[in-house]
Amino acid sequence: MLRAHVTVPASTANLGPGFDCLGLALELHNIVELTALDNGLEVTIEGEGAAWLPRDGTNLVARAADHLWRQAGRRPAGFRLRITNRIPPGMGLGSSAAAILGGLVAANALIGEPFSRPEILRLAYRLEGHADNAAVALYGGLVVVSADGDEVLVDTIDVPPLRVALAIPGVQLSTRAARAALPAQVPLGDATFNIGRALFVARALQSGDYERLERAMVDRLHEPYRRPLIPGFDAAKQAAREAGAAAVALSGAGPSMAAFAPGGHAEIAEAMKAAFEANGVKCRTLVLAADRKGTVIITR
Repeated sequence: MLRAHVTVPASTANLGPGFDCLGLALELHNIVELTALDNGLEVTIEGEGAAWLPRDGTNLVARAADHLWRQAGRRPAGFRLRITNRIPPGMGLGSSAAAILGGLVAANALIGEPFSRPEILRLAYRLEGHADNAAVALYGGLVVVSADGDEVLVDTIDVPPLRVALAIPGVQLSTRAARAALPAQVPLGDATFNIGRALFVARALQSGDYERLERAMVDRLHEPYRRPLIPGFDAAKQAAREAGAAAVALSGAGPSMAAFAPGGHAEIAEAMKAAFEANGVKCRTLVLAADRKGTVIITR
């Protein structure tokens, strides 16, 4: 009996102006254990979302695993999935990408790893529709990615040790709804503004330059359109800045917010929480270090 044990980190994508092309992996992990069986399907879930996530073939981890096996032309007669979720689903922290990668990477390991990591990323991109969270979670650290059609360009950027303060408000905001809020076209000036600022965000994180990060982490392509969907967003952002954050950005499609600073992360997180709750929105917080390992496989 073969078993694959996979850990996949959370991710905060976009990082302000780096829409769909920048992201940072975080030290918060989902765990997938996949075991080959003689027949049938068993799914158990613990942790975040355990009360409502499906425990059958429609589970996203199971669907991803099955997709890879179909691509490989090899599938076990049955399998058991044990999923431990620590990444809150639907909160802009890469939970869908983590589920997809957990299924793909574990399924790949179970049949001898016929697919390379770049091929795994392309499969994840096709399943999720965008590659930023998947690339970040797969490789770890700060990642830059560009995807178009079947071509996915990806690279990692070394960054010094850093921590991120996260506010996770109790707002229901699906990725589909957040994407639907975006315009089909944007002004050329906004596009060029974001290109330049995204380059400076990457450089600032690489060098640990929080003064530069403060000036660079400004967005015109997605945050202005998504802000109205998140009650308390502006107040939380202002509170984080007043508490010492150098830069604050919507995490992925939201509703979570990520604050960057050289220190005082717990105080910054609490300030964001208080601001949300003053606006009638429940909120929880996390302070997480950057994850440098990405997706890790242990096969027994």
